[in-house]
Amino acid sequence: MSPDLSLRSLLGSSLLPSNEARLLMAYVLEKHYQLPRSALISKDSMALDPGALAEWQSLETKRSNGEPIAYLIGKRGFHNIELYVAPGVLIPRPETELLVEIGLHEITRLKQASDTQAKLLDLGTGSGAIALAIAYAAPQALITATDQSAEAIKIAKRNVKELGLEKRVELIQGSWYEPLDQQSFDIILSNPPYIAKQDPHLNQGDLRFEPTSALTDHATGLTCLESIISGAREHLHPNGFIAVEHGFDQSGAVMNLMIAAGLREVKAYLDLAGHHRVASGRK
Repeated sequence: MSPDLSLRSLLGSSLLPSNEARLLMAYVLEKHYQLPRSALISKDSMALDPGALAEWQSLETKRSNGEPIAYLIGKRGFHNIELYVAPGVLIPRPETELLVEIGLHEITRLKQASDTQAKLLDLGTGSGAIALAIAYAAPQALITATDQSAEAIKIAKRNVKELGLEKRVELIQGSWYEPLDQQSFDIILSNPPYIAKQDPHLNQGDLRFEPTSALTDHATGLTCLESIISGAREHLHPNGFIAVEHGFDQSGAVMNLMIAAGLREVKAYLDLAGHHRVASGRK
């Protein structure tokens, strides 16, 4: 008797959590048969051909070994956009959407105050998540994004093109403010590496597969934040605004860095889990 290779049987016998198995199977159906996710239900008696079956088994094994789903299927939803992601960049996380919302709120405030086109800088853009989510949601904004990683810039450029945002998003390779000369901005946002080098989380879950340089500064977790905050005044317009994401236990230290850098209106923000996740200040 031949094995049952139907979607129903393969998903039912998978050792993966149901939601993960269905995400991976939906990817296989789209790639091999151009079928939508709804086919998981409407065509659940359909049997996979050998090529699709081999890919499903490979994906199932890789996920069982801990590889992130976002890397396996090459995409991740973030805010109101979908991004291409690969092992060269950090996987965008829901908590970073807080930084996007803060940036959008400041863009709205600027428009109401002067009706000018906001200039925004995203430092350490990775896949382009923050820059592109804001560009997509705020057509009046002009975005510059930097990253020192050539691979990250390559991935971000692909996302810029796929979202059709080439005219409003400029990508520049370089470390933090280094490639910007004397440019200044209304808003600076950043989600830099902020995990301390000895943090055990680096050896757990998805973090094991993500680029180390995007996660940790290989020091205390504050050195990148300090560089960004200390250089902010030089690159902000008068009354300009900066907001940075940080670790759940770094709020006090980051706010002190902002005060020491001469920023005013320093403020902390809570994420949906109730952790202090973002700090902001104004020139």
